[in-house]
Amino acid sequence: MTPNSRSAAIAHARRRPTAVAALACLLSGLQGAALAQSAADATLDTVVVTGSTRERRLTEVPYAITAVGAEALRNSGPMVNLSESLARVPGLVVANRNNYAQDLQISSRGFGARAGFGVRGLRLYADGIPASMPDGQGQVAHFDLAGAERVEVLRGPFSALYGNSSGGVIALFSKPVRERQFEVGADVGSFGLRQGRVSIAAPLDDGFDVSASLSSLSIDGFRPQSGADRQLANARLGWKGDHDRVTVTVSDQNQTADDPLGLTRAQFTANPDQTTPESAQYGTRKVIRQTQAGASWAHQFTDAGPLARTQLTGYTGSRGVMQFLAIPPTTQANVRHGGGLVDFDRQYHGADARALWHWDAVDLTTGVNVEKQTDDRRGYNNYTGTAAAPTALGVQGTLRRNELNRADTREAYAQADWALATDWQASLGVRSGRVRMRVQDYYLGNGDDSGALTYRYTNPVAGLRWRASSALTLHAAASRGHESPTLGELAYRPDGTSGFNTDLQAQTSRQFELGAKWRESGLALDATVFRIDTDQEIGVATNAGGRSSFRNVGRTERYGAELGAGWRVVPGLRAQLALTLLHAQYADAFVTCTGVPCTLTAATNTTTVPAGNRIAGTQPASAYAELAWSAPWSADAEAAVEWRAQGRTAVNDTNTDYAGGYGLFNLRYSHRWIVDEAGTLQLLARLDNVAGRRVAGSVIVNDANGRYFEPGAPRSALVSLRYLRRF
Repeated sequence: MTPNSRSAAIAHARRRPTAVAALACLLSGLQGAALAQSAADATLDTVVVTGSTRERRLTEVPYAITAVGAEALRNSGPMVNLSESLARVPGLVVANRNNYAQDLQISSRGFGARAGFGVRGLRLYADGIPASMPDGQGQVAHFDLAGAERVEVLRGPFSALYGNSSGGVIALFSKPVRERQFEVGADVGSFGLRQGRVSIAAPLDDGFDVSASLSSLSIDGFRPQSGADRQLANARLGWKGDHDRVTVTVSDQNQTADDPLGLTRAQFTANPDQTTPESAQYGTRKVIRQTQAGASWAHQFTDAGPLARTQLTGYTGSRGVMQFLAIPPTTQANVRHGGGLVDFDRQYHGADARALWHWDAVDLTTGVNVEKQTDDRRGYNNYTGTAAAPTALGVQGTLRRNELNRADTREAYAQADWALATDWQASLGVRSGRVRMRVQDYYLGNGDDSGALTYRYTNPVAGLRWRASSALTLHAAASRGHESPTLGELAYRPDGTSGFNTDLQAQTSRQFELGAKWRESGLALDATVFRIDTDQEIGVATNAGGRSSFRNVGRTERYGAELGAGWRVVPGLRAQLALTLLHAQYADAFVTCTGVPCTLTAATNTTTVPAGNRIAGTQPASAYAELAWSAPWSADAEAAVEWRAQGRTAVNDTNTDYAGGYGLFNLRYSHRWIVDEAGTLQLLARLDNVAGRRVAGSVIVNDANGRYFEPGAPRSALVSLRYLRRF
């Protein structure tokens, strides 16, 4: 790959009573079916740690959380993107852009749907080390999915143990090292997909253990100018003593990816496999290099009174990005424009110290957290020559921006889990913090854009759980969320110029949920209804040439219902369902941009968005269903059919266009052979989008050029082989 190559499926739920009634009906039907079953051949409750003071089962926590295990991660695809497996999590939408230059688009209860790059609205962790930057923006491309034991998804900002987000937490946990083993794997698929992976894990003497993995991915993509190459390296060193556990992790990511950009409605309708001409003209692409190291030390006390355990976690890393955008030279002629080439070098680090206290009926976690991020950010023309007569496009030209961006976070938190009675448990917590953003401008030829902003917050959380019977638990939770703008969201003003967006405020939310969890006779059910009211919601003012600017759009409201179900129908046959109903709308009218330049106060390139419009990037419903059958002649062979569906998605705040709803079927077959006493061979074969439907897999919210639509992949095939050997 050269740098320059490479109607609604579900009914619209407009009213909360409709969503709740539908959920209740489905819950009743599944419960009745479960009671007719006698099969209890699997443990359907999982131990989780996210959001709680200590390890607890899913049914023991008073909030909505889902765990996706290693088998589901492995069977969902080549373990490249979280979009492969997290469709089975209710309340979560993970859109695969089929564009490695722009990361996944992940939203939880509608938070994060606006993101044009990176992951917003959720906190991300890998083995307790943040994958979210100190300013709140995160990436998941370096997650080692092949080495994961599970991924936990907490929906909503319930836990006081995690910080600055509205949508919740996604946390990856690596497999523990229990035996010496070596694994090698290869993936081959449609659109030039080629991936190789090798990993090793071994317990060592004196309590040490080690694991490491290397992978290399190459893909051409089904659209021109959509190829990518990516190399990942991950390593973990652990030590366990009588009362201590130390873990050190290191990861490295190198990636080069072309950017095919989005398509207009006319382009998408005519041919979703095409690439907009501007992509080739400007050679739109992104180069990423990220290296991160982290360490944690946990100490268990035996004679310190109520002090049971302490944990200290620290991390440091660097991230470098060079991104070529499709911004015309004439636009860059504005003296205050920051150029069509983004180039930044980021240094970041942080530390978290917490203590777990235990009394007879109370577990209490207290802690402090500090994080710091420094971006050396530069902008260049993406052309040489003059704006009126450029000699070359898609190249590094004259310097147009040079500044130092800083984000500093200071937080303190406490959360208590209190056993009120045999069947009752309460959780109370609070997290208070300060985020300070600063810009020091060193490019003064177009004015001094230096500035500083400080955001402060105190977020309480409360939850109550009642074990109504041996099978049923009920919970209620209330929480307050806070989401500060990221440095990227503060980088550009809505008028199309560079400079610190000092008008952008933090958004706050009040969230309430009621839930039920059922475990009996081979059936697991998790049902939740929720309501969220947000003030000063951060929305996209405009997207142009791959550059996004943001503004506060006032009040929004969200309510809906979520259902997750797993059912062992009969031995050898199991079913899974994830259903989300979401009503998300603007509660205030506001003025938005329809093009660039835009000042929001002028009549040019502006329009009014009325209250009641759907929040851009959200859909009324989404669903996942799976039916898997194990062959009677071999418990190691399984065939499955999957169904993924999504309602239509608003592409802009004005709701003048939508990406259509869809339902897609996938097929998969997996088989495991025992080669000998020490070796096993695993096969995975998948056929995705069996019918070859052409749909918009994701959208670019409020794109100023109308290039909203990012096509989903057509019919595609994958064959994966894994050989595991114990030694």
